Amino acid sequence: MTASHPRHRRALVIPAGMAMATALAFLPNTAATAAPTADTSAAAATDGTPLSYVVNIHGGHGTSAKVKKAIAEAGGTVVTSYDKIGVIVAHSSNADFARTIRKVRGVQSAGATRNAPLPSAATTDLGAPKVLSEREVAEAASEAAAGQDPLQQLQWDLPAIKADKAHEKSLGSSKVTVGVIDTGVDDTHPDIAPNFDRAASVNCVTGKPDTSEGAWRPGPTESPHGTHVAGEIAAAKNGVGMTGVAPGVKVSGIKVSNPDGYFYAEAVVCGFMWAAEHGVDVTNNSYYTDPWYFNCKNDPDQKALLEAVSRATRYAERKGAVNVAAAGNENYDLAADEITDPVSPNDATPTERVIDPTECLDIPTQLPGVVTVAATGAKGLKSSFSNHGLGVIDIAAPGGDSTAYQKPEPPATSGLILGPLPGGKWGYMAGTSMASPHVAGVAALIKSTHPYASPALVKALLYAQADATPCADPYDINGDGKVDAVCEGPKNRNSFYGWGMADALDAVKW
Repeated sequence: MTASHPRHRRALVIPAGMAMATALAFLPNTAATAAPTADTSAAAATDGTPLSYVVNIHGGHGTSAKVKKAIAEAGGTVVTSYDKIGVIVAHSSNADFARTIRKVRGVQSAGATRNAPLPSAATTDLGAPKVLSEREVAEAASEAAAGQDPLQQLQWDLPAIKADKAHEKSLGSSKVTVGVIDTGVDDTHPDIAPNFDRAASVNCVTGKPDTSEGAWRPGPTESPHGTHVAGEIAAAKNGVGMTGVAPGVKVSGIKVSNPDGYFYAEAVVCGFMWAAEHGVDVTNNSYYTDPWYFNCKNDPDQKALLEAVSRATRYAERKGAVNVAAAGNENYDLAADEITDPVSPNDATPTERVIDPTECLDIPTQLPGVVTVAATGAKGLKSSFSNHGLGVIDIAAPGGDSTAYQKPEPPATSGLILGPLPGGKWGYMAGTSMASPHVAGVAALIKSTHPYASPALVKALLYAQADATPCADPYDINGDGKVDAVCEGPKNRNSFYGWGMADALDAVKW
């Protein structure tokens, strides 16, 4: 089954020669429409189709054993069980499986994680990153300043958060690991290999950890997204390529995206649980959990996904991880009274629906405790595509924008964000996907400076050290005379930038 609407990734990937308007054309129409009245749950749309489910339970081991027995009796097979948070992953071809299991004593919620049959479904990507040619790499390297990696001069984003100055004091500690929960990481890339943490890397796509050699890498036809993100965080300062925000810390690859690009709940839960149990200090999450852009509490399937992922993020934080996530690329006001979501479910036929953002959450970014990151461009303004919202956005960082909207100062040439790509290449991408790893990198520097700091303290320092950024009023990013988004709040806590721009220099100073 092919999705009838392109999936909105956290990164806007711009093919060479294409204008940013191409990416912006994917922004949904925000005109309000009547909410659908039909049953939109995944389980209701299937009849004997093999699907994956999450089952959230109350109680301890005794309850788990009884529920697992009930799962088998209802025609299900247990794939794995995360007893520490009471989440069971199961497969079943029984169309009434979720409804049956919800009636079992000890079950809090249960729901299908997808509409498409196992193992996966096709999807549409937004294009390919703009890859630097060998000539462009050579030209940049020939002009590099003393002490810089060859491509660092193209990285306007580093001075935007004072990371270049921070590196004069500290590159970060090799005892700190950032888990890149994403599409997979190419650990053979020369900018990533020196800082890669193999012991904390895994493939979680099925919902069950796969630790076989290289399982965390993207396949040859899979998205380069996770590799790009990993390099933004911790590309080594080694005389090769570019420099990460925290080039002395470790990164691990926690692959949760299937070959068709879907981030299903069972994989996301597995990713957070793996990070929690393997000493990961910071997780980066540049995605939303498919197939629903927003998961609504009044839908039984979506409620189950919301609960399962929420339990996993809370557990990871209790075990010491700071969870950082991208706010999204649709220029939504996440604090509005209502939002029109035209893309869900993205693995079947989407139905336009109007949602209440206080009841329907983009997960994991809107979950309690998660650091929600908005994107800025080369001029320090909110990126044209970045979601925003008073009380929702916690902090901002460079995510790139159209060079026509926010042009960087030379020697940088692109308003997008440079990062490594599989196969030893480098290229440009843009999105809140790129903003989130900048904040994850700064959080890793804070953890390096304060190795015994709790996640709560790391987050408190992250916000206290951020550079307060006032609203741009009016915000007319494309100069057409029309307001493109409304910024609300004071300079140190507003809807565009939250507490302000992330500050890497302060992260290593105090």
